[in-house]
Amino acid sequence: MTDTTSVNLEKRGDAFWITINRPEKRNAINGDVVAGIAKGYRTAHDDAEVRVIVLTGAGDKAFCAGADLVNTGAAFAFDFAKPNVDYADLLRLAQNATKPSIARVNGVCMAGGMGLLCMTDMAVAAENAIFGLPEVKVGVFPMQVMSLLQDIAPRRLINEWAFTGEPFDARTAQAAGLVNHVVPAAELDAKVDWLIGRLTDKSPTAIRRGKYAMRAIAAMSFDQAIAYTESQIALTAMTEDAREGLAAFAEKRKPAWKGK
Repeated sequence: MTDTTSVNLEKRGDAFWITINRPEKRNAINGDVVAGIAKGYRTAHDDAEVRVIVLTGAGDKAFCAGADLVNTGAAFAFDFAKPNVDYADLLRLAQNATKPSIARVNGVCMAGGMGLLCMTDMAVAAENAIFGLPEVKVGVFPMQVMSLLQDIAPRRLINEWAFTGEPFDARTAQAAGLVNHVVPAAELDAKVDWLIGRLTDKSPTAIRRGKYAMRAIAAMSFDQAIAYTESQIALTAMTEDAREGLAAFAEKRKPAWKGK
């Protein structure tokens, strides 16, 4: 299954790849890109065989350079009658997803591209990737990106990035918690495949319920979170995957996960 417009959607074994396909525009975001990524997330979640989502950009120059400011006159044009924005709805969709996601950062990751990076659960970056929040340079601010970024990176670093608009490198991004792994560009796919493998041999039920719980407790106090999670662990222990996992451990064999 492949969408050959602004976003390519491709199932590769247990992984569902979402690729922004505008390399000539540094994979900049427009309405079609937002719609295509959202379609990819929904398609992946509707397919029980899909265990992980990979989000990346086509080519070797850019993951996503942010909004398409050159060819989209409506980049900052809003329908003020609508209380929500499509890009914000995409971030909401990703936040509520229950399948793990990986950002494959193959190059420039700027502005709205930083939001796409932050909406994934993990990230692998090529060592030549460049990151930044340059919105202030065109008179705006990374408002929606901040909603996710504030829970990932230290406040003083975010302040510097957002107020100065200056770019930073992959090692800085890793030190700030934006990416998990930084590798030479030639090793990017191998590292992504390695991470996919570490996810797909685990219980899909445990990951699904775990992601749901992590999202739920994010805004809770400790007392609320511990009360919620003590009930959730009891429910998780009742699943078929939990029973299979314990049996496989006792029998010293590899689990045969059913995702139930």
